[in-house]
Amino acid sequence: MSQKIVPNIWCNRNAEEVGAAYAAAFPGATTEVESRYPETGLLDFQLDFAGAPLTVAVTIPSPNPDAAATRLTLINAGDEFSPNSSLSFILNFDPSDFPDADGPAAAEAAAREGLDAVWRALSDGGRVLMPLQEYPFSRRYGWVEDRFGVSWQLMLTDPAGDPRPFLIPAFMFAGPVQNRAAEAIDHYVSTFPDAAAGSRFPYGAQTGPATAEALMFADFRIGEQWFAAMDSGVAQDTTFSCGVSLEVRCADQAEIDLLWDRLSAVPEAEQCGWLADRFGVSWQIVPENMGELMERPGAYERMMRMHKIVIAEF
Repeated sequence: MSQKIVPNIWCNRNAEEVGAAYAAAFPGATTEVESRYPETGLLDFQLDFAGAPLTVAVTIPSPNPDAAATRLTLINAGDEFSPNSSLSFILNFDPSDFPDADGPAAAEAAAREGLDAVWRALSDGGRVLMPLQEYPFSRRYGWVEDRFGVSWQLMLTDPAGDPRPFLIPAFMFAGPVQNRAAEAIDHYVSTFPDAAAGSRFPYGAQTGPATAEALMFADFRIGEQWFAAMDSGVAQDTTFSCGVSLEVRCADQAEIDLLWDRLSAVPEAEQCGWLADRFGVSWQIVPENMGELMERPGAYERMMRMHKIVIAEF
């Protein structure tokens, strides 16, 4: 599977440190500096970053050796933004992804062991949002914010259910976008070609700010990638920001134009290929050969003047 949509995490001058921590937390994960700031042509507030890493790539494999790995990009920048729980990452520890185990019981034990090891690494210095224990929806589940502010939901998955990837980005709708998860799923499914809704589980009764029709959990697919969405059952102001954005790698200018027109809803948020949709979610709509384009002389300065990316202007 080629990963068309890459989650990007905003880091406060420590992307290399964050990448190293994730490479150590996940078995078989790797990290590398993907791009660097240029030495010249920077804006005044970026001068301290001359020659420093700009993006750091992290590749997280699935416990299933036959499944595709997931790529995350860490943006090395300042303190303008930070990640929060509105866009978290679900980690599915499915016993069926441990094919070398001797029987179902051994497979579940291996999945639990893997889950607990990653939990210990991510919770070290972090903050537990939901304790690691049994819940009605999972025999072992926990939600933790790591020491870098990134939220992770670790779940022992029922192997009898529909198969899902190891890592799934999860949207939580709260505050100004409370109870709009279903609307967002419908919007994204209609926006992206080859997208489809998956399962939907409404609350069924008023739960905090969530109405009976609001979604306790749902998932949907864009291409071959899965995403989850839920409405918060607890009143809170946390909402989407540039702290975690979704980078869409487009085949050509026509695809960039199509997605930009369908997604962008906040004109003042448009810059360098970034946009905010009507729910406040940040997207980066970029050509799949962006790395190659950025190697051209003067590319960084030209990109900084753009709103939507125009390939011909590189």
